[in-house]
Parts: sequence; structure tokens; C-alpha cells
Amino acid sequence: MTVSAETTVGTDLNGLAAELSPGALVTDRDVIDSYSSDKALFCPAGTASALVRAADVDDVVAVMRFATAHRIPVVTQGARTGLSGAANATDGAILLNVAKLNAIVGIDTVNQTCRVQPGVINQDLKSALVEHGLSYPPDPGSVAISTIGGNVATNAGGMCCVKYGVTRDYVRGLTVVLADGTVTRLGRQTAKGVAGLDLAGLFVGSEGTLGVIVEITLGLRPLLAPPVTGVGIFPDLESAGHTVSEFMASGAAPSMLELMDGGTVGMINAYGDFGLPDEAGALLLVQSDAPGQAGVSELESFEAIATAQGADEVFVSGDPADSEMLVAARRAVSPALEKYVSGIGGGELIDDVCVPRSRLGEFFARLDEIAARHSVEVSTAGHAGDGNMHPSVLFDAQDEASVAEAKETFAEIMQLGLDLGGTITGEHGVGYLKKDWLVRELDAGARALQTSIKAAVDPWGILNPGKMLG
Repeated sequence: MTVSAETTVGTDLNGLAAELSPGALVTDRDVIDSYSSDKALFCPAGTASALVRAADVDDVVAVMRFATAHRIPVVTQGARTGLSGAANATDGAILLNVAKLNAIVGIDTVNQTCRVQPGVINQDLKSALVEHGLSYPPDPGSVAISTIGGNVATNAGGMCCVKYGVTRDYVRGLTVVLADGTVTRLGRQTAKGVAGLDLAGLFVGSEGTLGVIVEITLGLRPLLAPPVTGVGIFPDLESAGHTVSEFMASGAAPSMLELMDGGTVGMINAYGDFGLPDEAGALLLVQSDAPGQAGVSELESFEAIATAQGADEVFVSGDPADSEMLVAARRAVSPALEKYVSGIGGGELIDDVCVPRSRLGEFFARLDEIAARHSVEVSTAGHAGDGNMHPSVLFDAQDEASVAEAKETFAEIMQLGLDLGGTITGEHGVGYLKKDWLVRELDAGARALQTSIKAAVDPWGILNPGKMLG
């Protein structure tokens, strides 16, 4: 069964308020509306009935019990930095914001784990681990503002994924509040464990459609070594893509392998003084944290392969200042594009396709063809080492023709990803934005299996309805 807006009409929220922490329930329309969407474009935001800013797990339990009793939809949120509309309100829903659940519960240096609440900011966790000689590698571009709970909900990745994996690889256990308010622990605390089905893994990437995550046990690593950094400047994206394929096929294990096209490089230079070459057709940023000479040798291999693939220039540096400057330039992609689009009408659709590394050269060649067919701009950056690219469609959001062109371009890029054996989303999630495309990626058996799991865990369909599985 699914719920509708009519389900909540006339529902008295006083009974919920009595079960919550003082001030947790918000019914002020302006405040509710300000929490009703994330950063995605072209995703509808409904009219929520209330906002609950949970102060503790008991608040979450109370919301879910009340919602089940009254068949009210619940949309769980954190920092709302998502790019797929997964945190957007649906009509009549309770917005359940867990950003205040932001405690680092414990750090275990012997077992190299930590327990955190979902509202902990990724960068805050990284900073807290340094004094313990530990690190948490997943490193999304939103590292300074996104929460661990949100990262788990979308299985976020980032720049280190090529060597260290994504969020799923570090989640050992979860404490989850189910639709009816039941609190359950999934997964394990130990390094190994195969008792029962991997239910914790099922919740990673589920975008709030199966339950509310209230605590996370993460595996950690010792502090990562300072890297050696290399940069390759290429005349075009295709030659950079072939370099990635050849370099990774050589057995290389870089700790970072990022790509920016020439347009993105120009926008970054206009945003800040990073010293990148304006004339670049494409740029590859590579790092190796392999010990001693091994790291240098890995970068020498990159230099040889990049040169053979037509790179205009390659340089390698072990200077930490160079590394910090280049990584800062890569992190500046998002604000640089935001500054640029503010001058052309403010429209930016960020795609998130992931293709096999072996097909990156073909991906970029066909991406150029897509861009040439349309009047909007396409600017590309992404995690080349694992084939996860983020082409951004830049357009005038005030012009209907430009908006229509942008949507068509965005769709063609997603179809290109599928045509090359890839996926519609590598780390941003499905949400509203790509739910119609999920049907194209999954076969009939997979769709039936996923919807049956959803129905078993959330029989009343109250958890983030209309998102992902639709």
C-alpha cells in the first residue's frame, strides 16, 4: 500500500509533539518550506505537513510510530547537500531531519573502528581521527558539508575511491529505526562476519526508503601517507581517457586519478589563482601514496603512458605544497562552476554516470558529439580512475528553450553511460532526478526483487515515497 497527501489531512500533530523533545516539532510554514529540498534541479518538492528536528533516537522512534499509526509519509534528511532530490518533501510528509544527531560516539584504535551518529560531517570525522593516527578515506566533493548519514544513504565516494573504495566498503554496522519504530542493529562490529544476510549492506545506498539510520559503525585505516603528485596536460578528453585506461591496465594503484576538461580548467582559473594552464584541452591529476620509491616509479609510469598517448606536458612533484594546491583546484570545481553559471542564467545539471574504465576514451569522444549537437555547454570533471564522471550541463534557467535543451542533453549523457555498459549514478543517488532511468538500467527480475524488498520492509510505503523505486 502507498500513502497519499489525503492520508494526513486533519491529522492532529499534538499527539506527536507530546512524544518529542521540546522544540523538535516545527509547524511554521516558512521554516518547513526552507527544509523542503536539496540542491537538485528539476525535482519536485511537495508541501510537507511538519518538520521534526530530532534531538535523539527517541525522537526518531516517536516519529516513525506516529507516521505508521497515521499512514503519514516520512522523508529523512541530513545536511540536504544531495544532487538527486532524494531529500525533497512529498505532499503531507513529515520531514525528519537528523542533522542534530552529530556525535562521534567512540573511536576504537585497537579495532580501527568508530561509531558515529548520522549528522556527523565527513570532514569533522576525518579531523577527529588524525590525533588517533587513523583515517576515514571516503572523500566526496562535499566533504566539508555533507554528513556521514547522507554519505551512507547514497553510498558516496569521491576522489580516493580508485584505491580506497566507497562508503559501502567501510560500513560494518548500522543502527536503524524501521518504519514501525522498531530499533534494530544490522551488520557487525568485527572485521569479519557472515551471520545471516548482509542487511547493513542493503541499507547503504537506499536513500531513506528502507529505514532511518541513527548510528553507523565504520572501519578505519591508519593515516594515509603523503602522496607524490603528477599532472598531465592533454589536447583533448579522448587522449586523457585512453591514458587512464592504459595506466590502470598497467597494474597501477594510484590513490587519486581525477580529470578536468579544458572548460572546467578555465572556470577554475577564473574562480581562483591555482596556476592551471588555460590552454589545456584536458587535465589529469594523479597521486600515489605507495611507500618510498614505489610511489615515484608509479608516477614515472604515468608520465611515460601519458606522453605516449599525446600529452602536451607532464610533470611530477613530491612537494606537499604542490599537492595541496592541485587538490584544492580539483575541489574548486563546484564553486567555480557555480560562479560561472551565475553569469549565464544560473542553470547547472550535474550528471553522475559511471562507465568501465576501458571505455573512457569512447565515452569522451561520444560526449563531444553530444555537446556539439546542442546549444548548451557541457563541462566535465570526475573520478577518472574508477570511471565515474560528472559532466555538467550549463544553461540559462530563465529561458524555456535552454532548459529543454539542457534536459535533452542530460538524458543523452545518461543513455550514453548505459550504452557503454555503465550506470546512471556512481555516487549521487537516484532520488527523484533519475528514478525513471532506474527502470531502464534494471532488468525485470531486478526490479521485482527490489520492489518486493521495499514492500517487505516498508509495507505501508511511508518511507521516502516517490523516490528511487518510485
